[in-house]
Amino acid sequence: MWNEVISENKVQVQASRKTGPDIELTILMPCLNEARTLPACIAKAHGFLNSSGIRGEVVVADNGSSDGSQTLAAACGARVVSVPVRGYGAALIVGIAAAKGRYVVMGDADESYDFGALKSFVAELRLGSQLVMGNRFRGAILPGAMPPLHRYLGNPVLSFVGRLFFKSPIGDFHCGLRGFERQAILQLGLCCEGM
Repeated sequence: MWNEVISENKVQVQASRKTGPDIELTILMPCLNEARTLPACIAKAHGFLNSSGIRGEVVVADNGSSDGSQTLAAACGARVVSVPVRGYGAALIVGIAAAKGRYVVMGDADESYDFGALKSFVAELRLGSQLVMGNRFRGAILPGAMPPLHRYLGNPVLSFVGRLFFKSPIGDFHCGLRGFERQAILQLGLCCEGM
């Protein structure tokens, strides 16, 4: 058992499974009461790791779930990291700090994203990209997955503005499926506990 304190946020990380230094990929899922969808997400993530031959781990950064998400995640083979400070950002900060992989791919544990289809993320990271972002507009958006106002106005407009001002080819600035080099993200000193 190890403990690590992230001093900027006064957030304590606790986890119990040891992993080797040669872990290439951590698939990170921030979680708050996702018992209904978490097992499927973890199964897809493990399926991807097994089918691709990538040495990796699945980490669930639990933000105080009261629906048994922690127990389910552990039973499904994920390493569970407890995050005592509430907030999506806090869950990601603690999860990234606890990750053992050289690369981290993060995504919500509500089945918004297909953790079985991460091949292109890993390929880009291996080529040297420090950040790889998903794009929900290039795939199918299931009914109810995104409110119409966000799908047709908010997200496209904000993504356009981002591309315009930052000269970036990112198609979906708000997609929660992102991959990155762990050390590069740690150097940013992220500290926002919320969204």
